[in-house]
Formats: sequence, structure tokens, C-alpha cells
Amino acid sequence: MDLDVVFIGTAGSAPTARRGLPATLIRRGGERLLIDCGEGTQRQLIRSVGLVDLDDVFITHFHADHVLGLPGMLKTFGLQGRERPLNVYGPPGLRQLFKVLGPLIGKPGFDIRVTELESGEDLERDGYVIAAFSVKHRVPGFGYALIEDDRPGRFDEARARELGVEPGPDFGRLQRGEKVETAQGTVAPEQVLGPDRLGRKLVFSGDTAPCDMVRGEAEGADLLVHEATFVHDDLARARETGHSTARQAGMLAADARVGLLALTHLSTRYLVRDIRDEARAEFADTVVPRDFDRVEVPFPERGDPVLVRGDDD
Repeated sequence: MDLDVVFIGTAGSAPTARRGLPATLIRRGGERLLIDCGEGTQRQLIRSVGLVDLDDVFITHFHADHVLGLPGMLKTFGLQGRERPLNVYGPPGLRQLFKVLGPLIGKPGFDIRVTELESGEDLERDGYVIAAFSVKHRVPGFGYALIEDDRPGRFDEARARELGVEPGPDFGRLQRGEKVETAQGTVAPEQVLGPDRLGRKLVFSGDTAPCDMVRGEAEGADLLVHEATFVHDDLARARETGHSTARQAGMLAADARVGLLALTHLSTRYLVRDIRDEARAEFADTVVPRDFDRVEVPFPERGDPVLVRGDDD
């Protein structure tokens, strides 16, 4: 199943000519999940992958640069005749936010299901979970992890034939974990399946100072998307505002042994190469995506996550 992450907006508190406000799109098979919805997100989507029919929106916290794109996007969905419900998740306080935004959103013609999560809560999905976890910011906020289920091991067709299993439905039963009967006796799945294969794991920090919760959730992740609002010369300012430096993000990625670190929430005060080089001094597998870039995340046995530039598609 295809899995990638599209960087819709990668700026910090204010947009620039080339970077929009925070928004990140996860595409897993036919599912579309949006993390944060800064001002202008719907236009950014239209300019890149199109205004996709989202399944869910996950809000990390309620600072304006992460939520002010919601009213316009929801209104547009209504004008397009959307009928199926949209799920919006976030920390406690999300319902109050929607009360405030209510006059702007109006009645869009489809259900908006608002759910306040608790830290440590998992949303069970078909083949994966979305885990919400607390981060360390000036206001209560969450990061999110998408964690796929492990997959059955590789099916050894030759061994199955040796054991008397005929190609066809019985092959499928064994791969689903069921025993089958043959002329030679009972064949169990473990006789023809290799070790379980790992699913994939994506972690999104939201706005945060470095913290053990992010580090723990990111352990072994294929992709960590972490903010890098400051360089380390401005560490005092980062601490004061509840943000991270590029060096701190690199150190956390190294400690958590992630596959790839992608830095977002960039400030206009720094050159991109300075942010990138500072993080790479701690963790070599670091990228700094531009808006509309994406990271493809294959299954582990098929290769490493790779950054694809938006203008390469």
C-alpha cells in the first residue's frame, strides 16, 4: 500500500512568498488525513494535489497559524456538495474552538464530527492506529503518530507445495493465519510463513520544545516530522517560546533512531541551508522540505523513505 507525506505548508508563524502556514497531508492508499490547517491551506492544496476529499483533520494545538484555514476549507467543501461527514480531532478545547468558528463556518451541508482526544489515546483504524501524545509548548498541544500493524511474513509457496497445499484458496487461508488440511495432514501458517514484517511508523511533533514524549513516540519511526523554529544560537528564545532548534531536532532524531528527519515550521530569519546543516551535524539523514515536496515511505524491506521534490512530479 502506498504511503506518503505531502508538505502543504512549512512556514512558522507567518507565511512567506514560498511557504504557507502549517499543514501536512498523509496519503495512505485511498485515505487522506490532514494534520493542521493554517490560513491558506485550501489554496495550497489546490496548487499541489488538489482540494482532496479529506477523511480526517488532526489539529495539534489552537494557535492561529495552525487553525485559521479551517473555516474557508470547510465552507468550500460545502459549496462543492460534500455529503459524507468529516472528522476533526484535537486536544481538549477543540469544541470551544468550533463554537468560536461557528458563525464563519455556518451550515456547510455535511456533518462535522468534532472529537476531543486525550493524551495517550489511540484511534483504531483498518491496519493502523493514530496515537495522540502530549508535547511541550506554551499551550496544551499534541503530536500524532501513525503506526501500522505488523504484516504476516513472506509466504513460501515452494514449501507449501511440498507440504501438499494446492495453489488456490488454501494459499490465501494460510496467509490469513488459518490452518488447512491436505492429503499429507494439517499445515499450519507458521510452517509456510516467514517472520512477521514491520509496518510503517510516521510521527509528527507539532509545535514543541524537545521532550521525552516526542522522543519515545518517535523511537524507530520511519519518518519524523519535527519543527525547527530556531537555530541553536537562539536557544534561549526557543526555550522561552516552547519551540525547538534545528540541532535539538537532530539530536532527538538520532536518539530515537528514526529513518528520516524532516524539518518544518521554519522561520524567515534563517537560511534553509543553515537549518539543514545544523541538524545534519547531529543526524545526517535530515531533509528540509519545501512546500509541495513529499516523502515517500515504502515498506521497510523495499527501501528507505525518500524526499521527492514537488517540481519532480
